[in-house]
Amino acid sequence: MGKRDDLIAHYADDLKNKCGMTPDMDLLTKVTIGCGPSIYDADASTVASSQPAELETVKENFLMKKLGLADSPALMEAIDKVIETYGKSERNKYRAVVYYMLTKHFGKESVYG
Repeated sequence: MGKRDDLIAHYADDLKNKCGMTPDMDLLTKVTIGCGPSIYDADASTVASSQPAELETVKENFLMKKLGLADSPALMEAIDKVIETYGKSERNKYRAVVYYMLTKHFGKESVYG
């Protein structure tokens, strides 16, 4: 297995054990690939959930641009819900896991179809 496969396995483990979800491995793989090279960078691979600017970036660059959602309070509510599910005290909230949960939350799996 390559580095990306190892990371996907790690993300799947986070989804199972920290978020209480059974991951759709096909979708998780596509979301991870969609994150591009950021998954290999220690800083870029995680979401700094305590920084409002970082959450705004997730909203604008992922929810609005990638998933094509219109700006509304529901977007930030969904981000907050995902962070809550991952665990506010969890130090490393992986971007691919957060994006996966947001994709599932909004039922936008077709974006990765």
